[in-house]
Amino acid sequence: MLILIVTLHVLASLVLILVVLLQSGKAGDLASTFGSTGSQTAFGARGAATFLTKATTVSAVLFMCTSLSLAVLYTRGSSQSVIETVELPEAAPVESTTEEPTAEAPTTESPTVPVEQPAAAEDNE
Repeated sequence: MLILIVTLHVLASLVLILVVLLQSGKAGDLASTFGSTGSQTAFGARGAATFLTKATTVSAVLFMCTSLSLAVLYTRGSSQSVIETVELPEAAPVESTTEEPTAEAPTTESPTVPVEQPAAAEDNE
């Protein structure tokens, strides 16, 4: 089943490329570049659909359907996400760049001076 869909997908893509390249542009002459198409419509006159435009539509629809079906078939087989399958590298040990203070290092603390607390005023009157 998968081989059949892949084969259809490759054939549809080749036919789509071929059919698009075989089509001629709408009013593709030099005069149409400068706006002298001669018709009052915005995108030129709309003619009947030719065989190439119908083949383009059919091959584009077939290409999209095979793309969707291949995406569904390939994801149905795996239950893991791509992110879950990636192995993370081991964490390297981090070296500390700060130095540990030693006992001989001077301290930056200032000496404390005892402060006397003011006596509470007693009201005995």
